[in-house]
Amino acid sequence: MTLPHVPTDVPTDVPAGVPADTAPRLRVGVVGYGDAGRGIHGRLVRAAGHTVTAVVTRSPGRAAQAREDWPGVRVHDDVEGLLGRAGDVDVVVLASPTGLHVEHALAAVAAGVPVVVDKPLALDEAGARAVVAAAEAAHVPLTVFQNRRWDPEQLTLVGLLADGSLGRVHRFERRWERWRPVPKDRWKENAVGEGGGLLLDLGAHLVDSAVQLFGPVASVYAELRALTTPTEDDVFLALRHREGTVSHLWAGALAAAPGPRTRVLGDRAAYLVTRFEGEASPFSGMDPGDGQEGWLVRGDEATPVPRAAGGHEDYYRLVGQWLHAGGPAPVDPRDAVVTAGVLDAARRSAEAGQVVVLP
Repeated sequence: MTLPHVPTDVPTDVPAGVPADTAPRLRVGVVGYGDAGRGIHGRLVRAAGHTVTAVVTRSPGRAAQAREDWPGVRVHDDVEGLLGRAGDVDVVVLASPTGLHVEHALAAVAAGVPVVVDKPLALDEAGARAVVAAAEAAHVPLTVFQNRRWDPEQLTLVGLLADGSLGRVHRFERRWERWRPVPKDRWKENAVGEGGGLLLDLGAHLVDSAVQLFGPVASVYAELRALTTPTEDDVFLALRHREGTVSHLWAGALAAAPGPRTRVLGDRAAYLVTRFEGEASPFSGMDPGDGQEGWLVRGDEATPVPRAAGGHEDYYRLVGQWLHAGGPAPVDPRDAVVTAGVLDAARRSAEAGQVVVLP
């Protein structure tokens, strides 16, 4: 078995993070101003020191929120309106429903506007590949919002892999489980075939994390169920990486007793993270303490691991450096094509009840 793949596009010099004063300021247009557009992108744009200057929403209530959040913001009814005033923005962020990502991204590329697309880039690999090809042909900057690469647990794990603390890793487990017996009434839970469901929502994060850590995937086995929503709300993926590591990934909304968030097994030690972002957990008594991110475990010996510096706002600081200072894209959009291919294989596997081998 070879040593685990250590990502090259997630910073391994984690003690410093991305200094706020090194990020050029951007004028940002946001398409969609709901849970994602306002609650995630808008918040992180502000934390990185940028300004939202344009918003696309047809909701009067969300338009009022945008004007309150960003005095002087221009509110448009549609993407065409924003792109018709492309000079008002340095980059457009697509926080629209997943089923609209390809249409909106191709429109932004045609207008020559740099674009950040919320994950997943598209409903499937073909759509993702079409967007990337169009952006490359037009020489328009394109990246994908895989913000979970900047989770403290992910950055901390990158450091442990880089310094050899775990040795050769043979199994990676990550759970995104919640106790939500009454589902939210929104498109992510209800949009069958249009990007709703946990496979594309949380699965895109889980697969991206596994591939960044342990390299290309050789085969996929998946189980998908819809327990409380029209789309799948119970997901299990088993990925076999070409270098030998096996990843087991869960996403579920009906988990009254969520399992440990992350467990990584190596031949020297294990890395264990019991909780995630305040979600209810039976492991609440196992928090490692302030400034620590999980445990390095050897049998009955458990040592807290110092938390790597950095956070999600670093993504938008890197967007500023990418567009104004010629730095690399925070996320290579071709990675999103790879992720989409794995998710496509997961659907085929679940439908057939068998392992799908990737080319």
